Amino acid sequence: MEPAPGQPPPPARPPRTRLFTGLGVTAVVAIAVATFAWISIQKARRHSQEETVLCMARQLSAAADQYFLENSVSTARFDQLVGSSNYLRAIAYVAGETYPDTYTQGVTLTIRGVAGTRTVTYAP
Repeated sequence: MEPAPGQPPPPARPPRTRLFTGLGVTAVVAIAVATFAWISIQKARRHSQEETVLCMARQLSAAADQYFLENSVSTARFDQLVGSSNYLRAIAYVAGETYPDTYTQGVTLTIRGVAGTRTVTYAP
């Protein structure tokens, strides 16, 4: 559109810019997918660690129950349950967890320090 005679021309409009170009959208989507995948992997790792620790707690509880039955006692130490000639040969530590030193019949097991921050409990 031409300006009217004697009037200044309209100011030039800056060229239109898009917030995201086609490549920019692709990069944003790729970052979002990668972030979602990383979060999913972390959740799966956490769940797997907790399930493994819970399974070990079940085995320790069963070993303690067998020890209680065979020795007519109601408490057992960790070293009486785990070792090459005991009920469990070894413990599979998966996340730097700490198992109780003493097991008492009917008392909930609390495994602390799973991945440095979490606690897992098992009620026999």
